[in-house]
Amino acid sequence: MADRRTTGSWLEGPASATRVPGDYPGRRLGLPESGPGSVARFGRRLVAVCVDWFLALLVARAVLRVEEWNALQWATLGVFTLFNAILLGTLGASVGHRLLGLKVVRLDGAEVGLARGAARAVLLSLAVPALIWDRDQRGMHDRLVGTVLRRV
Repeated sequence: MADRRTTGSWLEGPASATRVPGDYPGRRLGLPESGPGSVARFGRRLVAVCVDWFLALLVARAVLRVEEWNALQWATLGVFTLFNAILLGTLGASVGHRLLGLKVVRLDGAEVGLARGAARAVLLSLAVPALIWDRDQRGMHDRLVGTVLRRV
């Protein structure tokens, strides 16, 4: 017979039925629940990606002087991907990440590097991998390249 917990798990997703007390995003990775070093939450991620997208749009429009709407969309995506690949690979954070106090690191805490930064940027640009999360709030793009977006 279905009870409140079963219905709640259906409404809240499968993690609610199997989550143990005291569980939080990043616990399985050995990260703190909150504060510096914890997994970045959705709100900060969303604002950071919006900042990065807006900057890419400005560059595509003002610097590259793309006028036609369809070309502007593709140019913005290209600039966004290039900025993310270079900045994540060298500094570990895009402009949006820096403004929001976030940094991308490998699971062992080391720097991302250019290859992983480029792979993560390409996967992020595909959008779908970034929209599929695990219990630690890591997108598929982070899981595939072995990184995590943390607060600094």
